[in-house]
Amino acid sequence: TIRDLGPGEVAKITATGMETVVEPSGTASLCAFLYVYYGYPASSYQGHNVEQVRYRCGEQLAKANPVEADIVAGIPDSGVAHALGFAHASGIRYGRPFVKYTPTWPRSFMPTSQAERSMIAEMKLIPIPFIIQGQRIVFCDDSIVRGTQLRNQASRMRDLKASEVHIRIACPPLLYPCNFIGFSRSRNVMDLVTRRVIRDLEGGQAPVHLYRDPDGDRYKAMVERIRDFLRIDSLAFQRIEDLKKAIGLKGVCTYCWTGEDSAMPGSCSHGCTSCGQTCPSRIHE
Repeated sequence: TIRDLGPGEVAKITATGMETVVEPSGTASLCAFLYVYYGYPASSYQGHNVEQVRYRCGEQLAKANPVEADIVAGIPDSGVAHALGFAHASGIRYGRPFVKYTPTWPRSFMPTSQAERSMIAEMKLIPIPFIIQGQRIVFCDDSIVRGTQLRNQASRMRDLKASEVHIRIACPPLLYPCNFIGFSRSRNVMDLVTRRVIRDLEGGQAPVHLYRDPDGDRYKAMVERIRDFLRIDSLAFQRIEDLKKAIGLKGVCTYCWTGEDSAMPGSCSHGCTSCGQTCPSRIHE
């Protein structure tokens, strides 16, 4: 029998079977970023397959953020499934302007040194100039953390004579570092390109919660500043409601985007536990 572990459950598996050591308790709050990036494509969590969720993420992106292009491409590997969904929904053909060479190379987002991260990313992704030249290309990727690698890849596209470079991101802007799973080995909040941009826009201390509304002027200014940093023609992020729709589960944790822990209703990035309607970091759904 195959089943999911419950929240807080501990199970012991032996040659003779499985026994529950600690019974499940509380409410499950599965990390939404598992579906966007961390999860293996063949894995399923609470009955929802990672690869299929990523297809739906790409479809949602294409519907909400259309763009005229000749090719849809994914940044290998984690952006590929999102791009396939985008291509299917948009009717734009899928292409592979980058192929990945992985032997001997670690994950490029993990090293703390920017020079090492950039070198690994460049060596792992091999461009195909014949597919790139003269094309309007929309790239799909899972997320933007620092933004430097994406900027470097966009620059390579320009050097290889792509006529336009557009980027679509499968999740909302990352605003809060996760308390459990690190986006890198560094724990510096300024690793996030969003935080650096907000600091620059505000000229100092940043009211981060004011940058979460995708219809707000501050959010739009942040995205435009990131687009300018990446040196691309257009940039769009997934909306949180579209991401939740693609996942298809209630109660997933979206802290890294919203600053609120769904496992503790009323908690927020200010450290409150029962702040209610008036807390400026509260997300109303």
